[in-house]
Amino acid sequence: MNKQLIFTLFSLLAFTFCFSQTNVMTPEHLIELHRVSAVGLTRDSEHVVYRTSTFDVETGERTSQLYSVSIENGNIQMLDEVGDLVKDNHISPDGKWKLVAKEVKLQKVTGSDFYQDAPKSNVYIYDQLNYRHWDKWEDGAYSHVFLQSATDEDDAGIDLMAGEPHDCPQQPFGGDEDFIWSPDSKKVLYVTKKLSGTDYAVSTNSDIYEYNLETKQTTNLTGYNKGYDTQPAFSSRGTLAWLQMKRDGYESDKNDIIIRMPFGDINLTADWDGTVNGFIWSEDGSKIYFTAPVGGTVQAFEIDNPGKSKMRVRPKQISEGQFDVNGIIGQSGEHLIVYRRDMNHAAEIYKLHTETGAMTQLSKANTDIYADIKLSNIEKRIVKTTDGKDMVTWVIYPPDFDPTKKYPTLLYCQGGPQGALSQFYSFRWNFQLMAANGYIVVAPNRRGMPGHGVEWNEQISKDYGGQNMKDYLSAIDDISKEPYVDKDRLGCVGASYGGYSVFYLAAIHEGRFKSFISHDGIFNWRSMYGTTEELFFPNWDLGGAYWDKENAAAQRSYSEFNPINFVDQWNTPILIIQGGKDFRVPIGQGLEAFQAAQLQGIKSKLLYFPEENHWVLSPQNSLVWQREFFKWLDETVKNVK
Repeated sequence: MNKQLIFTLFSLLAFTFCFSQTNVMTPEHLIELHRVSAVGLTRDSEHVVYRTSTFDVETGERTSQLYSVSIENGNIQMLDEVGDLVKDNHISPDGKWKLVAKEVKLQKVTGSDFYQDAPKSNVYIYDQLNYRHWDKWEDGAYSHVFLQSATDEDDAGIDLMAGEPHDCPQQPFGGDEDFIWSPDSKKVLYVTKKLSGTDYAVSTNSDIYEYNLETKQTTNLTGYNKGYDTQPAFSSRGTLAWLQMKRDGYESDKNDIIIRMPFGDINLTADWDGTVNGFIWSEDGSKIYFTAPVGGTVQAFEIDNPGKSKMRVRPKQISEGQFDVNGIIGQSGEHLIVYRRDMNHAAEIYKLHTETGAMTQLSKANTDIYADIKLSNIEKRIVKTTDGKDMVTWVIYPPDFDPTKKYPTLLYCQGGPQGALSQFYSFRWNFQLMAANGYIVVAPNRRGMPGHGVEWNEQISKDYGGQNMKDYLSAIDDISKEPYVDKDRLGCVGASYGGYSVFYLAAIHEGRFKSFISHDGIFNWRSMYGTTEELFFPNWDLGGAYWDKENAAAQRSYSEFNPINFVDQWNTPILIIQGGKDFRVPIGQGLEAFQAAQLQGIKSKLLYFPEENHWVLSPQNSLVWQREFFKWLDETVKNVK
């Protein structure tokens, strides 16, 4: 037995022993859970190669291990390297070329760029917008796709985007899916948003471009569409498909599957009342498999390729259950290889039978760990809203829940605002951990969430403090009727739009809550508009700029739906958390809110992470986050007399 294997087994035994002593989830255990990511299917489609990674709380270091699992019998083997087991999609089908993404410096931005005699200067100089994005200041460098020889390691390659101040992969969340080969190895397709300055900041108009290796010409394949065009993929028959949103500036528009046919493009999901997360082609090219939110979960679907027919087709749901199918890795015969997760379990790899919907777990990175943890009961509850609609609401109960006792209860406010509140498993906003600390958690699928029809999803735009706030209160009021909910010990927590919701509800909750926690929440829409980077977001969701006095929707958003305008009505303890590198919801939002609470004499605390962005990514920072989160709740909710 080699030393690496002995070390891994010893670590797992020690880790499992640690879990067995506490019997419930803790912040330390959550951070140290193994996180599973697929490398891909082997070339013969008989195995899945995947990686598990974990963080060491003490050192902050991340370690990983490769595995291969048999799709047929589930046998798992450790691997030292991937080698040529898995196909490299960046190598051309004919094996001659490869695609590589590299940073290219194109613009002068820093002081030393302009003044070579000041090499130690620390200054950025901008004359247009898009000067920072997500958590990085623009430095004049852009990610470009290069075409290189697959055999000559010294080949510098050809920059397919030479001289263009645009990114591929797209920043900050684009990946390998943003550039692909055509089946004949003669063309490269890549995704980018060929805009700059203010135009870039206010638009979502990304397109799919085709570079022809023979003519060296680039063609925009989706120039007619003004919204997002992403995730191009060819079928085994050579048919191109991609995801498309129609409306420019609307980042949460309905996402449809488009296929390109000789007679024109076909929107396969145009008549379907849902939105697509991601897709793959079937092995034979006859259909497309995709994932989409539905009813407070994320499930797998299939839809036929109509071929030469223009006839509309309807999607068929394959999976069903109280879990999320949060990604499709590939197909192996009659099975899809997918990720699956739920509120009690982090994502693992499963095989899903395309006809029966039967699922079998393949990776088992955390199986032994969860076997020693008391799990929560997750209830799907239907709540009537103030306008008579049925709202799916998840209720998560503490382990060993006793209905004869009374429990402190938390209202969870989801971010997005148009992100699905499904059976997700977060490594920060973790419902299992909240329940393990003795809290009932109420998580409503309020207005603005996908999975309940396009109308429900879109209602929130330009109505931020309207019906969805009533939905929140309907959810907490409904569960509060139960004898096991202690109405004198209610808390309200959330991040991003959920953090905005906390700031807003703090003024209108009419004494329901004993405590609030807001992480990276919007507090002042005027300063938010003046400092956030993707301006298409407030332009669409609020209606426009605050100085546009003729815009009724915008004026309503900056007055009626602006938390700062109602801060004089705050009277409840509040914990405010802010990341220093969050450029989406910049630092001023949290600081303004904390200062307002302090100057009014409200019990409040600021948790500031200078090096974190919209998330908390450092293991030790995550540990402090969890400890402060529960420390605050314990003293302001759980232990209230």
